[in-house]
Amino acid sequence: MASNDGRIELRDWALLGLLSVLWGGSFCFNGVVLKELPPLTVVFIRVVLASLMLLPLLRYYRLSFPSSLSGWAPFVAMALFNNVIPFSLILTAQTRITGGLASILNATTPLFTVLIMAAAAEERLTARRIAGVLLGLLGVIILRGEDLGFRDSQALGVVLCLTAAFCYGITALLGRRLLSGSPPLATATFQMLASCVMMAILSIAFEQPWRLPMPSAITWLAILGLAALSTALAYLVFFQILQRSGATNVVLVTLLIPVTAILLGCLVLGERITRQEIFGALVIGSALLVMDGRVFNLFQRRLSARTSE
Repeated sequence: MASNDGRIELRDWALLGLLSVLWGGSFCFNGVVLKELPPLTVVFIRVVLASLMLLPLLRYYRLSFPSSLSGWAPFVAMALFNNVIPFSLILTAQTRITGGLASILNATTPLFTVLIMAAAAEERLTARRIAGVLLGLLGVIILRGEDLGFRDSQALGVVLCLTAAFCYGITALLGRRLLSGSPPLATATFQMLASCVMMAILSIAFEQPWRLPMPSAITWLAILGLAALSTALAYLVFFQILQRSGATNVVLVTLLIPVTAILLGCLVLGERITRQEIFGALVIGSALLVMDGRVFNLFQRRLSARTSE
């Protein structure tokens, strides 16, 4: 059951952190696989492998497939806006811009989601939500401000990433309206299977993957990481948070992804964390607290207690 007061439970904060690691790593994986494979082929392999990983779990938990075309329709819609379009756009964009810039642009997702949910009358457009999103975007800009400049040749990549972020905002609305009663495992698996069909058509039509040379072992490892961690496991976590904390809250993960990317770079690659990055991360943390709202409620309760004494 999604939260009605806009707050996020402690368990879901932990899941958001995990999801930021899983999706933050996808931008690194993309950078590796794009050296040898074209974007649509990468997406096709990604969703096929993820489907193969999820199907045994579906059988284990005895979840049945939709029995009609109308039963598949919500999952097809989710596949289109949650996988097929954004995955393809982001990977194509990363042939023109860096993964770091792509992750920063992806952080606009909460802003699109807040506006889309308000326009659809699904969630109120409160001042706290708007302030939180804008503060989070400011934090992202501070975090990696030196990466925000781009040349004319990169403009298309920027537009593609922003379009992908808009699609994720639509996904939040679709998930709220169409899949509120669907188990997270079923939702993740069925949308992935629908994605396989659509990506097979697109990759065959535009890239003819059978003509490509066999990728190296490093590329295959990156693809497996994309499929297992950034897709199969990530969507199980995503739909779990969506059901429990709501559509606007779950996309807060995109504000955490640039922070996660920097921390992974420090821990795995030995990169140095600057004071600017620490300050940006603190601003983003403040934005998440603003959107969660419990800090304000705590202050209000203490103020009310003092005035009543």
